[in-house]
Amino acid sequence: MSTAPLILASSSRHRRALLARLGLEFSCQSPAIDETPQGGESPATLAERLAAAKAARIASAAPGALIIGSDQVATLDDQALGKPGDAARARAQLAACAGREVVFHTAVCVRHPGGLIDTHRDVTTVVFRPLSAAEIARYVEIDHPLDSAGAFRCETLGISLFERIDNTDPTALIGLPLIWLSGALRRAGLAVP
Repeated sequence: MSTAPLILASSSRHRRALLARLGLEFSCQSPAIDETPQGGESPATLAERLAAAKAARIASAAPGALIIGSDQVATLDDQALGKPGDAARARAQLAACAGREVVFHTAVCVRHPGGLIDTHRDVTTVVFRPLSAAEIARYVEIDHPLDSAGAFRCETLGISLFERIDNTDPTALIGLPLIWLSGALRRAGLAVP
């Protein structure tokens, strides 16, 4: 059994809530990294690089810890959709997504004490149903998805915007693929469950 402290390299309340579902003791630390894409970087590569950078940032201050870094990039037509930040941008993002497929790349990096690194990327495709301007406005007003990539929260009312979700791990869309992560943490010596 591992006795290394477990740290989630994130300030995301959604990732914190997901990791808490595993019943493990852990702390959260914000990695404060530059998330600017590099020239020519694909959305999948960006998610993987940022997950690794978050874990590395925290590992530099806590080398004896088991650290989880994660990042997610949403894409429409292979173009990254950021967090909208305000209601007008959220409505515009959702209007662009209506009746179309949005792909989410959710990357995870687990850094072990001693430097071993375990990584994974989950791909989720969300198929939006056709949406009217009134439905979009009502959704944004009720759910306030301003800090969510793709301008929705599937764990709340955002689920009503979809025709279907295609993936192998439903928690990946929220930001932390727990099926893969559970296995990675067991490989690291933690008892899950």
